[in-house]
Amino acid sequence: MTDFFDSNLPSMDFLRERARRRMPGFAFDYLEGGCNSNVNKRRNTEDIREIKLEPYYIRDYPGSCLKTELFGHTYDAPFGIAPVGLQGLMWPKSCEILAAAANAQNIPFVLSTVGTASIEKVAELTEGKAWFQLYHPAEEELRDKLLKRAEEAGMPVLVILADTPTFAYRPLEIRNGLSIPPRMTLRNIGQMTTHPTWSFSQLAAGAPEFKTMKPYIPKGLDMKHLGLFMNKTFSGRLTEGRIRAIRDKWKGKLVVKGIVNEEDCQKVVDLGVDGIISSNHGGRSLDAGQSTIKALPHLAEKFGDKITVMIDSGLREGPDVACALASGAQFAFMGRSFMYGVGALGKKGGLHTITMIKRQLQQVMEQVACTKVQDFPNHLISSK
Repeated sequence: MTDFFDSNLPSMDFLRERARRRMPGFAFDYLEGGCNSNVNKRRNTEDIREIKLEPYYIRDYPGSCLKTELFGHTYDAPFGIAPVGLQGLMWPKSCEILAAAANAQNIPFVLSTVGTASIEKVAELTEGKAWFQLYHPAEEELRDKLLKRAEEAGMPVLVILADTPTFAYRPLEIRNGLSIPPRMTLRNIGQMTTHPTWSFSQLAAGAPEFKTMKPYIPKGLDMKHLGLFMNKTFSGRLTEGRIRAIRDKWKGKLVVKGIVNEEDCQKVVDLGVDGIISSNHGGRSLDAGQSTIKALPHLAEKFGDKITVMIDSGLREGPDVACALASGAQFAFMGRSFMYGVGALGKKGGLHTITMIKRQLQQVMEQVACTKVQDFPNHLISSK
């Protein structure tokens, strides 16, 4: 059964609250947290919800269709599951759960380099349809090994990350001593003992690991040295030279995630990239930045005929997707929404969340008389 819906949890607010109750505090803090004071995390969603759509009631309306073609594949909806690191820490096996749900419902799943399932496992669960998101390694040898694995797994799209040139200042993670596995402080142990469903599920699943990176991590590292190893491995800013080298090696579609200004967008267009994702890492990297929905219309207007323009950060439900599409996005991605779903419902959380967002988006389309997702810009009420 691919179309699952729990009527007791019909909104993201319900899913979030149930996930909060079922996750240990340190795990939920990681999911919820932005950087510094969470200003940009809040701004992302608030600005999306300032957008208004124009409904048309007195007109012939043949119905609506969510199907969307993207990079040669027709998906059943114009949204996908964004790359999220440490999924298995937040809920056991959540990376695998979401990959399988995305494949069952024919939407894209993007695996993070620091996800808790391997490239090969996710490729198996998605029949080779998953995308891979690369944190650019400091060393070219490791980059090439990861690219080769993604290519051999049949992954059609590579996403390279631009918006994390440095590690963000995240107070909740600092306080919780977040790592994989979580640091065994009295505080964290206490939270585990009061969340038995998470704890027993984690025990059954085994300790979460960076499965894609596991072959390259020296054995026997304690948490301090593992952290130092990961910091050293991924220290490095994305540059035109690095993008060009990847473009030369990667034969599939190439997307740069984290583009929010015209200068950067022009550079990646010139480098032959196939798409961008207007993103600020879910508000987890720069509190003083603008929301991605504010950056999106300018990028879509200037570059939409040259490159596929997509968005993530701040979107939570179907109406948010509709507003992003109306503002010029050709596709949208969400991360926290799907983690709320898995945290709330475990193995069925992915299917429920995808089904719910599809239904919400379908209802918006029918309400405003939008026949296909590409027509959403015709319903935008401009603030100009």
